[in-house]
Amino acid sequence: MLLVADVHGAFDDLARVIATGEPVVILGDLINFVDYRTGEGIAAEVFGVEFAQAAARYRRQGDFAASRRLWRERSAGREEEVRAQVGGAIAAQYAAMRSALDGGSGYITHGNVDVPSLLKSHLPDGFRYVNGEVVDFEGVRMGIVGGGSKTGLNAAGEISEEEMARLLEYMGPVDVLGTHVAPSIDPLRFDVITGRLEGGSEAVAEYLHRHQPLVHYFGDIHQPQASRWRVGRTLCVNVGYFRATARAVRHA
Repeated sequence: MLLVADVHGAFDDLARVIATGEPVVILGDLINFVDYRTGEGIAAEVFGVEFAQAAARYRRQGDFAASRRLWRERSAGREEEVRAQVGGAIAAQYAAMRSALDGGSGYITHGNVDVPSLLKSHLPDGFRYVNGEVVDFEGVRMGIVGGGSKTGLNAAGEISEEEMARLLEYMGPVDVLGTHVAPSIDPLRFDVITGRLEGGSEAVAEYLHRHQPLVHYFGDIHQPQASRWRVGRTLCVNVGYFRATARAVRHA
């Protein structure tokens, strides 16, 4: 079993992983709204590179209010047109995702930038969307929960701590846990490029302490201070940032 997270539009690289023929688990963030390194993505397509670079700068600073204000200013008077352009660009990326996944097999969940309904509707045969469920992989019980931490952006793929805790409680103990969001453990959620603590889930951290799965795979944090960490017997492993690394992680 191979695992990736934070694909963010790198569908050619994803297709190469699928071509290995191994089952793949994808832990969210398939589409690329804005690449915070280059400015590429849907934001640049709709509003231009200057807007995307400004949005990236605000995101690095954690200034979500400024991001919302910039969006409102640029879309003022043409809100319907902007919604249509963004919706079309998102659908086009999910169509490219479907092509990349075609012929492969595995499980997939959503991240904070994903639109869960569109993600599910674009999956080819062989891939199953999972959120808050336990799947059996060759005798290994793997629980998978999607979604990113709440921010001021109110993105479609964000999840509250209460909902995360509910889904984890519903699953109960598992051998392997897969989430999009990182646990709220500082070295795992500190981004060394932005220089700040990014979103992390207290509910996930509490689950690890209580149930001690053998491994916890996650993504979301692109440039983490630590990509591996121990919580008791649980090995925590960040399997992103696939857009930058083009590497999958193999579950031993």
